[in-house]
Amino acid sequence: MAETPVRIIATGLFTPPNSISNEELVESFNAYVAKFNEENAAAIEAGEIEPLQPSSAEFIEKASGIKARFCLNKEGVLDIEKMRPDLPERPNEELSVMAEIAVLAAREAMKSADLKAEDIDAVVCAASNMQRAYPAMAVEVQSALGIDGFAFDMNVACASAAFGIEAGAGLIRNGTARRVLMVNPEICTGHLNFRDRDSHFIFGDVATAVILERADGEPAGEAYDILDTKMKTVFSNNIRNNSGFLNRCAPEGIGRKDKLFVQEGRKVFKDVVPMVGAMIAEQIAANGLEAGQLRRMWLHQANLNMNVMIAKKVLGRDATLDDAPVVLDRYANTSSAGSIIAFHLHREEVKPGDYGVICGFGAGYSAGSILVKRAA
Repeated sequence: MAETPVRIIATGLFTPPNSISNEELVESFNAYVAKFNEENAAAIEAGEIEPLQPSSAEFIEKASGIKARFCLNKEGVLDIEKMRPDLPERPNEELSVMAEIAVLAAREAMKSADLKAEDIDAVVCAASNMQRAYPAMAVEVQSALGIDGFAFDMNVACASAAFGIEAGAGLIRNGTARRVLMVNPEICTGHLNFRDRDSHFIFGDVATAVILERADGEPAGEAYDILDTKMKTVFSNNIRNNSGFLNRCAPEGIGRKDKLFVQEGRKVFKDVVPMVGAMIAEQIAANGLEAGQLRRMWLHQANLNMNVMIAKKVLGRDATLDDAPVVLDRYANTSSAGSIIAFHLHREEVKPGDYGVICGFGAGYSAGSILVKRAA
């Protein structure tokens, strides 16, 4: 029996209204550094602790390609007494902030596909950091949108969207659902250590949505047939966040750096670039395609140098922004949502019959690649 075909018929994007430039972030960070060094001058002079080093906008852009990032709360992040987003806890009766931004992205996707709540059978919320352990964020999104059926959460770090597309496609292939909404609400600033010079600039906030459906006949509008999916995970401690409902309760865990995002960037680069490059190359070859037939790669937006190297490994030549578009400069790293933002904003030149790859990769290590073909 032939496998049930599945296609992507719509995407949605919610972008927060607040943006922080590198210059603004550096001004805040350097003010914190000066305050810390002044308050700890005696200990620094005695050699008991190392002085903190200031940063610069030039360092950030050279290291990452990032120029700015969107965030849900700007004031708290730039306040050197807080240096974290100020997002007050909401009563249980109110829609949570993570569900709220997912709903905004979902409604845009539903509107573009001319779909109502009754047209969707399931909701998958795929993101790096859930706001709570339970109830599932996806169920709250489902309720807010008035969707019948079922919903569930999943977390595969920055590859969550790719894995979420595969999960949704699987539900459609096995007949459990005809149409699936997959959302990626990423409030990355909530788990970022804004006091760490090597990582305080990395993440931004955003939410994306993707609608998948059973491919019966000709699509009503723009659609992308999913030709193949390839997933891979390899355990590594080189990107880690130890915050959780168990270790967060331990007194010795309070204030520890590893309860926020930490990584060994050079090791991540060395490990992930060849793994992802090989995965995409193997996928297109297994589907009878050559690299030159790829019209576009919508890659995870973590680091510009990583994307340049991965695209070069796949294509066998230097890649252009037309080959692999970048949104990293404006959005920074938005975890699982990054590849979907790139797909949402940069697919206008892709014509019917063109091939492309949506690929996410990150902590775990985890990587997921979705081979698509423009259907209409």
